[in-house]
Amino acid sequence: MAEAPLRVALIGYGAAGRIFHAPLIRHAPGLELALVVSRRRDALAQALPGVEVVGLAEEALLRADIDLVVIASPNATHAPLAEAALRAGRHVVVDKPFTLSLADARRLAALAAACGRVLAVFQNRRWDGDFLALREVLAGGRIGRLTWLESRFDRFRPQVQDRWRERADEGGGIWLDLGPHLVDQALQLFGLPARVGGRLRRQRDGAAADDGCEAWLDYGNLQVSLSASMLVGGGLPRFAAHGTAGSWIRHGLDVQEEQLKAGLVPGAPGWAEDARPACLHCGEGESVDLPVARGRYEAFYAAVGEAIRGRGANPVPAAQAVATMAVLETVVEAARLGRMLPLPLTEAERKAFAC
Repeated sequence: MAEAPLRVALIGYGAAGRIFHAPLIRHAPGLELALVVSRRRDALAQALPGVEVVGLAEEALLRADIDLVVIASPNATHAPLAEAALRAGRHVVVDKPFTLSLADARRLAALAAACGRVLAVFQNRRWDGDFLALREVLAGGRIGRLTWLESRFDRFRPQVQDRWRERADEGGGIWLDLGPHLVDQALQLFGLPARVGGRLRRQRDGAAADDGCEAWLDYGNLQVSLSASMLVGGGLPRFAAHGTAGSWIRHGLDVQEEQLKAGLVPGAPGWAEDARPACLHCGEGESVDLPVARGRYEAFYAAVGEAIRGRGANPVPAAQAVATMAVLETVVEAARLGRMLPLPLTEAERKAFAC
């Protein structure tokens, strides 16, 4: 007999739910987008034919026919909704940032373990084509021993908008928006740093939350610089990896987000193909273009489904999300104090991250 699909409830149909979660869930093997929580019922009836739409998150959490709850609502709601979903016996995916505090991240990780439920965080940029290409370059020793990595995530949006993402009191700001991607990628490459530091800025006229940030991760002989800004119009590399045998430079963001915005979905012709190469500088003026790997955002939900069915590993387990939250929170405190700080993780948390 054919295996029944896992029924998914998506809470939130703003930018994250509409652009990323809904199309990726609908094209994941073994998953069915059964229900969406949104106040825009009429609009969604056309956008998502055959998908039930309800107005309140509680209606989704109490449904016994729902296997997986995906939380793509505003940042400040992530922790309470995730807790309610876990207590209702559901598996849970939370969009980044996992929570707004390390304490909440720890509490949810412990609750998921006690409930025996899969709790994953949507870190889709682990499957960016340029990030996958960087991993290959580092693993292959193409630039020798890495000494310095610059990782940037920039946009040019000079006008402050009246939305929760740009309000500090609602979990907004660029550090909680783009910082989770930058931090998660660094931890996937290099593990936990010895110390972190940072600086958060309000650069645009009328900004209510940070719209520029820098973070520094200290790995001893390797230093990692992470930054994001709303006032960079172009020209700076997305990645710049410098080593003892050369540098690997990549400009431009991964194409999958723009493709999803345009209605392209996994499996469609041209999906995740990026013709823009990275450049390997070998020293003495020598350089060579290297192709960028094809991205794989669809891998996240495929892995979540396998984890729920007990046939695979959680692609972004709560222990890793706790570590990311520790970096995010510590960078804020380091910026306030103006000095580098160690991560406040227990030995058990460090071991759990490494597993």
